[in-house]
Amino acid sequence: MRFSPHVFFLFFAAIFLSCNGNKTALIWTDHPEFAFYGEYFNASQDQYKVEIRYINSPATELINTNTIPDIVIGSWLKNAYTITHFRSLDNYFGENKIPTGIFYQQLLAKGRIDRRQYLLPVSFNAPAIIFSKNKNEGLSNPFTIGFEELKKISMDYNTANNGAFTQMGFSPLWDSSFLFIIATLFNASFREAAPLAWDTEALDRSMRYVYDWAYEVNTNIQAVEDFTFKYFFEPPAKLAQSGRILFSYMESSDYFILKEDIRGSLNFRWLAEGNRIPLIEGSVFLGLPKKGKSPMAAAAFVRWFFRIETQNRLLENARTSRVNETVFGICGGFSSLRPVTEQIFPRFYPDLLGHMPPAEFLLPADVFPGNWTVLKERIILPYLHDRARSEHASDVYPLEKRIADWMRVNR
Repeated sequence: MRFSPHVFFLFFAAIFLSCNGNKTALIWTDHPEFAFYGEYFNASQDQYKVEIRYINSPATELINTNTIPDIVIGSWLKNAYTITHFRSLDNYFGENKIPTGIFYQQLLAKGRIDRRQYLLPVSFNAPAIIFSKNKNEGLSNPFTIGFEELKKISMDYNTANNGAFTQMGFSPLWDSSFLFIIATLFNASFREAAPLAWDTEALDRSMRYVYDWAYEVNTNIQAVEDFTFKYFFEPPAKLAQSGRILFSYMESSDYFILKEDIRGSLNFRWLAEGNRIPLIEGSVFLGLPKKGKSPMAAAAFVRWFFRIETQNRLLENARTSRVNETVFGICGGFSSLRPVTEQIFPRFYPDLLGHMPPAEFLLPADVFPGNWTVLKERIILPYLHDRARSEHASDVYPLEKRIADWMRVNR
């Protein structure tokens, strides 16, 4: 859940009307909460200013316009078409500069090409399995849960009456985004190509695993569909709260902005397999375009933003202004600065105490094409929905043909 960009359009203009000259850095972002971050930066000193401009797809805009910002902050910045527009950030690291050690190293590595740093990670999100707080028994550890444990506990929870389920532990068929997580952990390896590549055998194995899951744990596909149709008129979080289901899938950015009366009755574990927690695609990165006109102002903002004390203050301001009720953490996710996430976040999100995702488990997403969000929503998820409900890949229209058909229509 995010702020509407339209709500903040006039707010942006009012804040930055006085910005001018090369002491003002122009920031493009698809995260409207940077309006507040920009306001705090401008108020924190009088040497430089930033102007925030909401751009729905900064990466696409960067390659299709003559207007060059000084800073770009958003998702999907690293692909074959955009990365050439950014300059190296190596000179931002070193003594009296930004220490590389404060970042989650897996995320920092995703911003490198040929050992040079072109993008800095800002925030990320992780997949969680949520459940009622009074259903903790039987879980193997306080941090993560894997597929086989989900299956076993869910099967024990299932309750039927006259052949129809009245309680169901969990089904991966409830959420196509969960199917994508399974495909990721089975190493389907969706990645940028022309436009997309993947491991066909791994993808088929992952969806056959889901198909078999339905028969092993929940009788069959039809039983799952009947239960879903009957009870899923309420959000999954409420179904878990009530006990109608035991587990539900949710991304961290959604879980931590649930209303307190709901979240207060829930608990969670990070979804992991083989000591890997697959981060949600769309982690936010920051880059500096090569032709930016205000490099000094841009540098001042970057150094300010990637300070631990700055992000602590941003979290405090978000709580005071109640922004944290609609936007999680820093820029909608966990901070890429490890001390901020591990030491400061639990003060603002007490649910994280004893539940911090193990840093070494974090698995950043691969590089995706610039149109990934559309491809995923219109092609990938519908395919996974169909394939998970079919015993054989030959029973559904092939993914390759779906993409080719879509590309012909949307060139």
